[in-house]
Amino acid sequence: MQSYTNHMMNGGKIMDSSILSKAYQKPSTNILADVCAMAAKMDNVIDLSVGDPNFTTPQPIIEAAFEKTKAGMTHYTAAEGLSELRQAICDFYQDKYQLKFNLNQVLVTVGAEHALFIALEALLDPGDEVIIPQPSFSPYIDQVKLANGTPVTVDGKAAVGYKIEAAEIAKKITPKTKAIIINTPNNPTGNVMTAAEEQALADLAIKNDLLIFSDEIYSDYVMPGKTFTPLAKFAPDNTVTISGMSKSFAMTGWRIGYLIGPNWLVTTANDVNDAVTFTTPTMSQEGALYGLQHHDELVAPIVEAFQKRLTYLQTELPKIDWLDVSPVEGSIYVFADIRATGLNSVDFADQLLKKAGILVVPGLAFGKSGEGFVRIAATQPLTVLKEAVAKMQKLTW
Repeated sequence: MQSYTNHMMNGGKIMDSSILSKAYQKPSTNILADVCAMAAKMDNVIDLSVGDPNFTTPQPIIEAAFEKTKAGMTHYTAAEGLSELRQAICDFYQDKYQLKFNLNQVLVTVGAEHALFIALEALLDPGDEVIIPQPSFSPYIDQVKLANGTPVTVDGKAAVGYKIEAAEIAKKITPKTKAIIINTPNNPTGNVMTAAEEQALADLAIKNDLLIFSDEIYSDYVMPGKTFTPLAKFAPDNTVTISGMSKSFAMTGWRIGYLIGPNWLVTTANDVNDAVTFTTPTMSQEGALYGLQHHDELVAPIVEAFQKRLTYLQTELPKIDWLDVSPVEGSIYVFADIRATGLNSVDFADQLLKKAGILVVPGLAFGKSGEGFVRIAATQPLTVLKEAVAKMQKLTW
């Protein structure tokens, strides 16, 4: 009490949030973060909001990581990651996609979001512009701003399945543009870029000396008849690949990702990371190493389960007279059209929770072009998804 009295007598005031960065004193609404926080607190709700596969990490990955840990692998690795893991990443891309990368092009990170942020921080000066086609994962915009850049959005069109179109991106290029962020297979729309679309985007980047940050975290999740091709196939010198183990191996809690790109960018991103995390957790790297070395056998059952779930949802949801779905080509989500209800996406999600106990993410969370839609994550067992659909079928608006 005495210290408080002395503080006030000396002209001080009680410390409060006014000392914070102005950017965070009145932060803009983060719908996706709010939904995730809500999901963590709620019981007896069918949670179709968070992109966290319901599968436990495959047991062989857990056992391999813990065996290494018990044997003494509890220290720092090299800042850029275990050389064995980086080599396994190179081998994976060579074997699966016939893409050749060198070790000095690979940096292991604490998840894919971390990979994107340190790469942006390495690249951007204040005022540099980054083009982001929407609907998109909302942290892209936040990360560009955190790296002192200016996000420039391109509104996608529901009528064409939210395809990422090079011609529309070209309209947004200015002398200040340094990069483009894309995501294929796409969260939230489920769109997968074709080879022709990727080639057009690659040509645009090469012509304008731009980098493409290609978030490929859902690369294993493509529907039958669709094909995923890494963007680096078309613009190897202009592409920074962002990916990780979270989705394919159900390793979300391990926080393990990577970036692949030109050596000059990767080296600088590693310098940035020295002041952020320095290294990625050793146990997570060991788990990732085992996972990549046994990729096909471990990933196939998870991918097959999601294909069945997505097939079910895109077949059954359009039978509800107030629902339709954007074509599902990949990822682990359905982007459902709720415009027939007459509600905006935020109000619809709120009413769906209150009326049916189902939690989804409003399309507005992914940009204004996502309005009129909601994202439904197929991250629950098929039996739960059937229960959710049955509840939706009983609703009227």
